[in-house]
Amino acid sequence: MTADVPSQTAPIDPAAEVVEICRNLIRIDTTNTGDDRGPGERKAAEYVAELLAEVGLESTIVEVTPGRTNVIARWEGTDLSLPPLLVHGHLDVVPAQAGDWSYDPFGGEIVDGYLYGRGAVDMKDFDAMVLSVVRARRRAGLAPRRTLVLAFTADEEAGSIHGAHKIVDHHRDLVADCTEAIGEVGGFSTDIGGKRLYLLESGEKGLAWMRLSAQATAGHGSMVRDNNAVTAIARAVVAIGDHEWPYEPGPSMQILLDKVRELTGAAGASTEELLAEFGLTARMIRAGMRNISNPTMLDAGYKVNVIPGEAHAHVDGRFLPGQQDAFLAEVRGLAGDAVTVDPLTLQPALEYPFSGDLVDAMTVSLHAEDPEAHIAPYLMSGGTDAKAWDRLGIRSYGFTPLRLPADLDFTALFHGVDERVPTDALEFGARVFHRLLDLA
Repeated sequence: MTADVPSQTAPIDPAAEVVEICRNLIRIDTTNTGDDRGPGERKAAEYVAELLAEVGLESTIVEVTPGRTNVIARWEGTDLSLPPLLVHGHLDVVPAQAGDWSYDPFGGEIVDGYLYGRGAVDMKDFDAMVLSVVRARRRAGLAPRRTLVLAFTADEEAGSIHGAHKIVDHHRDLVADCTEAIGEVGGFSTDIGGKRLYLLESGEKGLAWMRLSAQATAGHGSMVRDNNAVTAIARAVVAIGDHEWPYEPGPSMQILLDKVRELTGAAGASTEELLAEFGLTARMIRAGMRNISNPTMLDAGYKVNVIPGEAHAHVDGRFLPGQQDAFLAEVRGLAGDAVTVDPLTLQPALEYPFSGDLVDAMTVSLHAEDPEAHIAPYLMSGGTDAKAWDRLGIRSYGFTPLRLPADLDFTALFHGVDERVPTDALEFGARVFHRLLDLA
């Protein structure tokens, strides 16, 4: 339900509050440790609900797990013949070691035009854009074209188990009439031959967090053993970690490569040559064109002179759309017969057509604020709440518009030290999102 705000004629500055809201969100520690030891999202959710209430939007609080809090609000649009648009952003952030940072990761400090803090780009920036625009438009009595469902979620950084998936499992009525969504990790600019190319996320790789296990005969470290569990796990980890997965760009990445050929005039360039045009951003683009298997954890033994009876490792696997079964089979083959591979978390890869009214609206909104913009889709290497929304048939696109300096190593800031966002990029994003609500 939403409270009515009287229509009025008032100037709109959609970016007026975006920096301050983002600072305030960063200052609320919502660290997600992945094991419920963190502070949770409750304080941030209450702050969001308060900001919405101030402009007459009533929120629904969804908290299936104590402290892991989600906020959902609905704002009716002017064209009720259109299905609602889900606008989603998560409130949790990954841990930050303060000693590694130049500034307090939860201080929200502004230095040389950058707002520093954990969540500045992942993804309290978009949360702030949405809140700033919604508050400005509500005060001016300017409703969006489509009804909006605003979702600020918990636990995205640990698989969305306490967040978007809980909403789908227990409160799907709040979002089920949406057909499309926009969220994180898309709409940011990168430099290609001196031209700004904005990357809109039209899909994301699948997720396979796997546990490797080896069983063997325990015994004294001084004895000869031909079935050592540690050795078996070590061989598997090296084979999986060193495996060179081939480039297999799907539809979104093919469009992106064609756009780079157009911008550079390198019609006959190879995939690797085109990727080099992205500079530091290539680390993310490369990962979206092939499967990935990175060993991340090891667990074996308890005393130097005891051969343990078992050993374990964990692997972070990310696979391309349509390749889940083939990917798991390949990993098991690499691990060898002495090691079992058990997916602990398995979530699908997604890819949606880069076409339709919503894509057109995102494109027009970007061009309106940056006439020199070039736009193309890409497949993201990580995962988002979109995996939960897809269970309801909702197509989700990444669209957090940011016009960035050409020399900023933006992709390194995700989960990185000194995470930061230019304040003028936040303001740019708010203006683009404001335009989008009149077009989408």
